[in-house]
Amino acid sequence: MIGRRRRRSEDSGAPSDAPETPEATTATPNKRGTAVLETAPDAAPDTSAGPAEEPPPDEPLDGDAAGTRQHTGWRLSLRNLTPLLLLRAAHPRQAILTAFGLAVAAALANRPTREVGLVFATVLVGQAVLGWHNDIVDRARDAAHQTPGKPIADGRLDPGTAWFALACGVLLVVPLAISNGTSSGMAYLVSLLVGIFANLALRRGFLSWLPWAVAFALYPAFLSYGGWAGNADGGPPEPWLVVLAALLGIGAHFLTSLWGLVPDNADGWTYLPLKLGLRLGAGRLLAVTCLYIALVLVGMAFAGTYVGLAQ
Repeated sequence: MIGRRRRRSEDSGAPSDAPETPEATTATPNKRGTAVLETAPDAAPDTSAGPAEEPPPDEPLDGDAAGTRQHTGWRLSLRNLTPLLLLRAAHPRQAILTAFGLAVAAALANRPTREVGLVFATVLVGQAVLGWHNDIVDRARDAAHQTPGKPIADGRLDPGTAWFALACGVLLVVPLAISNGTSSGMAYLVSLLVGIFANLALRRGFLSWLPWAVAFALYPAFLSYGGWAGNADGGPPEPWLVVLAALLGIGAHFLTSLWGLVPDNADGWTYLPLKLGLRLGAGRLLAVTCLYIALVLVGMAFAGTYVGLAQ
């Protein structure tokens, strides 16, 4: 009996002197009804996949990967350089396009090359001043709407740095404008003040187009009175060109407003491009605006050819 009990104990796989283990066990009956202890599946280590692999230590990148990462980091750091951020905040496309247009108009008026260059430099600096002022004034709105391409609003460019650049631009644009002649320079500086006023007032309501019309209407006077050091035999501009330039300014206002219709509508603005955009849609408004600007430019080319710039 003792031997049979001992054999049954050995068959059960649970000797009395076996050490306890921390593994979880469960009791299951065998065919004879004897409880047999088995290890729980979740407690047993999984040895089928081999020993657990430790995470590999950081290895140095090969030449191509290291070069790619270094190039990407260099490019990101380059984009955050203060001069480039100031250039981005100056609305460079609008500034270059406006300066190029007036320089072409001066060239078509048979102005010497140095005077054409002076017109381009004057307008380019003036437009940069307007761009910096616009981004400084709108930095809270641009940040609220997460407008892309606004380094002042997203914190990459300090507003104080932008104000300093704006002040330097003003100190530069004044002598540049006067170098075109006193009357010519005053006409351009007044148009610049009108543009700054437009950044502060009227642009939210129905009369938002008025400062643009006035500022562009002064451009023919800037060209007709202009000359190197004020030595040109200029005079008042032709009225037809003044009217057409004012119409061109309205078209430029519509064109530049198209990319801000959604946030402006969210802020409750009621200016004319927004009202027409809600009726026509942004795509149709863009097509109508481009056609309008093209017709005005054709009219200006016709008037400049058959009437002339100055009276």
